Amino acid sequence: MKALRFAQSGQTVEVHTNDQVLQALLAENVPVKMACGGRGLCASCHVFVEKNAGSLTPKTKREQRTLSLIGEATAQSRLACQAKVVQDGVVVRLPEGLYVQNTADLEELIGRRAESRLLHPIDGRVLVPAGKIITRSTVNRLQSVEMDVARVLSETRDA
Repeated sequence: MKALRFAQSGQTVEVHTNDQVLQALLAENVPVKMACGGRGLCASCHVFVEKNAGSLTPKTKREQRTLSLIGEATAQSRLACQAKVVQDGVVVRLPEGLYVQNTADLEELIGRRAESRLLHPIDGRVLVPAGKIITRSTVNRLQSVEMDVARVLSETRDA
């Protein structure tokens, strides 16, 4: 078993060798999405590795390509669905914000201020800044997000 710690909560979890970071996040109910179904094609499981990045498997070409599309990606960025834990001591932090997967998630929030940034699931760009009011026109513009996710998924099925 290997130890992995979540920077935001300070919580440490035990994972099996070669478990994906994503499995640890989901097992601990950390709010992470998988718009692409864990295939390394979107930004919705993007994490920053704050400590012991060498304790994870190397980045694959697919992961590198996807990370190159994420606006806030850094050298410490990984996709939780692609990074596997091979040694102890990994510390990860999720980007600040919530990845939007569909407009239905936002319908009940119309008229309220976004509590955190709302992020595009493919490239991680900010769709609604924290503190801004979510309007019907904002939700209508976000329908393109659903089409982006559907397009990426269909392209990978066809490939």
